[in-house]
Amino acid sequence: MDLNDIVVFTKVAETKSFTGAADALGLPKSTVSRKLAQLEERLGVRLVQRTTRKLALTDIGEMYYERCSRIVHDVLAAEQLVTDMQATPRGRLRITATVDFSTRWLGDIVAAFLANHPDINIELESSDEVVDLIEDGFDVAVRFGPMPESTLIARKLCSLSLVLAASPAYLARTPMKSIDDLDAAEHVLFTPTTATQAWTLFNGDQTHEFGRPARFASNNYGAVRDVALAGGGVALLSEFMVSEDLTAGRLLRVLPDWSTKQTEVHAVYPARHNLPPRLTLFLDHLAKALSPPPWDR
Repeated sequence: MDLNDIVVFTKVAETKSFTGAADALGLPKSTVSRKLAQLEERLGVRLVQRTTRKLALTDIGEMYYERCSRIVHDVLAAEQLVTDMQATPRGRLRITATVDFSTRWLGDIVAAFLANHPDINIELESSDEVVDLIEDGFDVAVRFGPMPESTLIARKLCSLSLVLAASPAYLARTPMKSIDDLDAAEHVLFTPTTATQAWTLFNGDQTHEFGRPARFASNNYGAVRDVALAGGGVALLSEFMVSEDLTAGRLLRVLPDWSTKQTEVHAVYPARHNLPPRLTLFLDHLAKALSPPPWDR
């Protein structure tokens, strides 16, 4: 089946003229006549009665036209939809990110995006599990740390470090003057996997391990932060989790010369030749919102 033949036939039926169809389609009259003849030959029926004065549809041509006109209309409508979506991006975006990042920062970033794009809807699934974007139908994920070999595209958004922090009350009881004091302190440890026993802290060329035994350990940043706020010990927390607490004085930096190596934050999405405009817009918005990161401002 050649859809072009069907388009030519419907235009001939509507204009009742080879010349009219040719003008409407921007084709030579001979091409219109040839394509109609090809269609009739393939179907094995006469669709149009030709006389010297006019064209008229046969009975079977009338029935064929009714159905073909709907097909052509739907194809044109589909093409117009694509054009409209390029001009005014619309549709749904499915996003996944860690629970803590979604709670602390991503909600505000998404809200600002939605305010500027009323025809786009967003579904955010907060999960600390690394989901399969393609299998689970996600458009983009915000992920932390090194990117493994993958067919996915990773766009760097920003970098961050983990910093040592404790409540003023805890530091009043247990002053931290040097890195040696850290070993005697009660550790409040973030453990994203069961294999995480320690984090390496750096100060120039010096290194120090912060880890177990821990007074409290959890794979949830929010819980680690809450225990630190309550005076449970010295915690190693991401900058995005504690920036507001540090500014307000609810937590204090401990040994500020020491921190982990920078962790890169990426937007990860399936490789595509032509990204949907709504996804391109969101990726640009996300990159702008995190450059510089709001917790550094």
